[in-house]
Amino acid sequence: MKLYHGGLQPITAPKIIRSELGRDFGFAFYTTTLKSQAERWALRRWQSAYRNGNKNAHAVVSVFEFADVSAQTNLTWQNYSDASLDWLELVIACRSNLTYFPGYDIISGKIADDNVGETIAYVLAGVMRKEDAIKRLKFQKINNQIAFCTEQSLSYLTFESSYIVKELHQ
Repeated sequence: MKLYHGGLQPITAPKIIRSELGRDFGFAFYTTTLKSQAERWALRRWQSAYRNGNKNAHAVVSVFEFADVSAQTNLTWQNYSDASLDWLELVIACRSNLTYFPGYDIISGKIADDNVGETIAYVLAGVMRKEDAIKRLKFQKINNQIAFCTEQSLSYLTFESSYIVKELHQ
């Protein structure tokens, strides 16, 4: 299966990404099956870098092959095919507790973009019930992501290539 990662440079050796911000599925190396989604993410990162003074930045998509057939027997994998209560509870736990580890090698599911993030913020603030949040999320287009949460899971990714989505032109 082809997977894509958008960023500012080619990633030939993926690593678990740790930061001060909570992520949907915790600290992991995030990919998607959607090339266009990875390109949008790379462009978004590039625009942010450029605004912050990095005039030499590039929007780069790294392409990987995932050996998923053998991985399914050797790794623990949680798949959320839709925005569900279990998915929402995991996203809330990972975003609100930076030490939380979901306990899976790989997690796949919907991405909590800005609109979804707003709904999650309402739940965290106690303004919206989780059940109402799920109903609201059913109407939103939510892209996918595959998070590689352990070093063992990363060994199943093989770097194939990378390309620049957009170069800085002035």
